[in-house]
Amino acid sequence: MRLSVVDVGSNTVRLVVADAEGGVPLPVHTAKWRLRLSEHVEPDGHIPEESVQQLVLAVRAAARTAQRWGAVGPLAFATAVVRNAPNRTEILRAVRSETGVPLCTLPGEVEGELTFLGARRWMGWRSGPLALMDIGGGSLEVAFGRGRLPDFVASLPLGASRLTQEFLLDQDPPTPEALRALRRRVRHQLRDVAARIRWEGPRTAVATSRTFQQLARLCGTAPGRNGPFVERELHRRELGAAIPRLAALPARERARLPGISAPRAAQSLAGAVVGHTTMKLTGLKRVSICPWAIREGVLLRHIEEGGSWWAEISEHCDDMPPPPTGAGTVPLRIAAQAH
Repeated sequence: MRLSVVDVGSNTVRLVVADAEGGVPLPVHTAKWRLRLSEHVEPDGHIPEESVQQLVLAVRAAARTAQRWGAVGPLAFATAVVRNAPNRTEILRAVRSETGVPLCTLPGEVEGELTFLGARRWMGWRSGPLALMDIGGGSLEVAFGRGRLPDFVASLPLGASRLTQEFLLDQDPPTPEALRALRRRVRHQLRDVAARIRWEGPRTAVATSRTFQQLARLCGTAPGRNGPFVERELHRRELGAAIPRLAALPARERARLPGISAPRAAQSLAGAVVGHTTMKLTGLKRVSICPWAIREGVLLRHIEEGGSWWAEISEHCDDMPPPPTGAGTVPLRIAAQAH
């Protein structure tokens, strides 16, 4: 069986086509369309019509690519940039009506649950009690669990793009005052979640997302061209030392640093502050960089449980109200009811 998944993020629409033989999603083709939706969001959170049409074109191209590769689907979802938009329902309906693809938004806690599943499958049971961090453009997901799915998930409005827009755009490079304000926001939002992770005492901690991958490369891990099976770790001390280096440079010059891509250069500093503060407050001195995340989690859950859970999400996601501003931790039992 060949499956496909489409991930609409704050910066990029990504397609993964994978074979599912033996219960493992083995990628056979990937593609991406860089839209930078978060840069075009209006002050009130609306995504403008021009960007919606660009999204429609990207999803249509992704669906046609998946079809050419012989995949069913695609399983298509959008993360925080669409989930938080006041015109979310109109966006989802436009994509569905013009492409035939039922694009869904998942609650942040469900995103964390699926990312945890992908990380657990990659790391294996030997990793024991597992803590997870994932920095997206609009939100930070934190999870902990001892089994296949997490016991605890939180989704916090601490995405790298969101915080860059709020704290770091007025001056480039930012002022020390702006950085202090950013740190205060992150510490305040993370306080209760970090206390829970410290109390749980994970044996292993993992970080996923392009933000963490690029920060790890900046701090000296192997480049991506070496493949996913190379072990990569990000150490808190090294990440902390990288923050002044990033803060001293304007965004265009950060793109010259190892691992920092031009499209993510502006938000790399906010991502570093979120990552370092999360590690510090949770007491984690290092995290393993995990190549599997939410896309693999979606594929794994589809393989293991069939398509009924995704069909239920697809049926009701247009009618779900957008989350309130500043939405944060939701108990896992509530997240589970969403699917």
